[in-house]
Amino acid sequence: MKNLTSSIYDFEKLRTNNYLYIDKTEYVWRLIEQVGESYFLSRPRRFGKSLLVTTLKAVFEGKRELFRGLALYDKPYDWKTCPVVHLRFSDYSPRNNTADKVDAYLLDKVNRIAASHGLPPMAARDASMAFGELIDKLAQKTQIVILIDEYDKVILDNITNPNAEEIRQCLKGFYSVLKDRNEAERLLFITGVSKFSHVSLFSDLNNLKDITLSSDYAEMLGFSERDIRENFADRLPAAARANGMSEEELMQRLLVWYDGYRFSDADTHVCNPVSIGKFFDNGYKFSNYWDSTGTPSFLLKLMGKAPYDHEAALENWYDESIFAAYELGKLDITGLLWQTGYYTIRDVRREITGTQYRLDFPDREVRQTFMSRLLEMYSGLRQGLSLSLVQKFYDAISGDDPDGFLGVMQSFFAGIDYSLHVKSEKYYQTIFYIVFRLLGIFIEAESHTNHGRIDAYVRTSTTVYIFEFKLDKSADGAIGQIIDRRYFEKFQYSGLPVRMIGVNFDSAQGRIDGWKEFPA
Repeated sequence: MKNLTSSIYDFEKLRTNNYLYIDKTEYVWRLIEQVGESYFLSRPRRFGKSLLVTTLKAVFEGKRELFRGLALYDKPYDWKTCPVVHLRFSDYSPRNNTADKVDAYLLDKVNRIAASHGLPPMAARDASMAFGELIDKLAQKTQIVILIDEYDKVILDNITNPNAEEIRQCLKGFYSVLKDRNEAERLLFITGVSKFSHVSLFSDLNNLKDITLSSDYAEMLGFSERDIRENFADRLPAAARANGMSEEELMQRLLVWYDGYRFSDADTHVCNPVSIGKFFDNGYKFSNYWDSTGTPSFLLKLMGKAPYDHEAALENWYDESIFAAYELGKLDITGLLWQTGYYTIRDVRREITGTQYRLDFPDREVRQTFMSRLLEMYSGLRQGLSLSLVQKFYDAISGDDPDGFLGVMQSFFAGIDYSLHVKSEKYYQTIFYIVFRLLGIFIEAESHTNHGRIDAYVRTSTTVYIFEFKLDKSADGAIGQIIDRRYFEKFQYSGLPVRMIGVNFDSAQGRIDGWKEFPA
């Protein structure tokens, strides 16, 4: 039985220390088969990008024995060594938050790579010039391989920094040296979380192939259901016993919790590899592993600065521009949520005007992470406290006790710091929506009917609840709107009893002022 790890992302270390490695080298062969290609791949954090980069590094360092038993080993490849420039930015610290400090950081990286190839420090004292000098020296006798891992980490860690534009300019100059050195490159491979325009990579490198949405590489990173069944077969029986279920039931539960990432038009899905690894290496416990490993804090900061309609984002259809490169001053929150792994492709449809996409959370752990972080942001409660409160909500609503549910909600609002209150009906409605998303109960906010829009309805296994919210008015007025606009007609054939509840919020007190059910 192979060892498991969720902290080692280096191919050579995995292969020499008897760790489990799921063979993805068929895809590596596609990348290296042609000489002189340049690729860009975007995937969320902790999705195996660094492991892929170190796999490529081992190939070009001629370490064929590491690949024995893998698909690449028997390919018609000469295993010729090439000088490898491996730039990884996982060690970048936001303390280096000025352009001068970033330049010094980059220069140090260039000189460390030079030393690893037996070269003295570069004569240039500017990072971009030193980078160009390093490439030229290494390519004097043979083509070189350039591997850039997490190219955008410096940008993302400074995205809310007033110096962000200066730092981007510094990076633009650094990456621009690649533009006129195509002949020196056996392979250029770049990974990142997000795709930012105007860093020279996407504006100057005309031959850079973006394979992020390519169906040929949709399963290159992450674990497919087949990967799990084949490579964890020796652990599945014990995992099933530990959870009191059959192996097939366990497999389906794994897919609910960790599967659902889709990176192309093709209907192929993969699981987050770190989450799967942690499940099998953590006593077969279903838990939210992504929150501690993959949550990009910069995105929450951005969402805290501007209102964002979460419900609409998951119902809208988007064209391919949602996946395009972004400018620092024109960030698209929905697109960034997709790139960072909060959203994935749910549906694809082809129209006369082109392909359109609808997005959704990939799995249970990501939905829980997103909603609990939002609740934390709106309420100021620590995540543990907010999730404890959600359990109380669940107990009430699953017991068909709307009074108990709204009583807990009333206490919840009373505990929110006054400085966080927003005097708008949408603020209260959004918190309500987040709570029910965390509960995993179906909810549709601002549901359309023939006579208007229901603020929200909730469907449990036994009951349909219609909620209408008012701000600084009355619960009676909310009930009146439900009746006057006949919102209940939408659910008259649902086969479930329909309960109609009006809720009024008091913006001055920041609390629920009262609620009423019809009929009383």
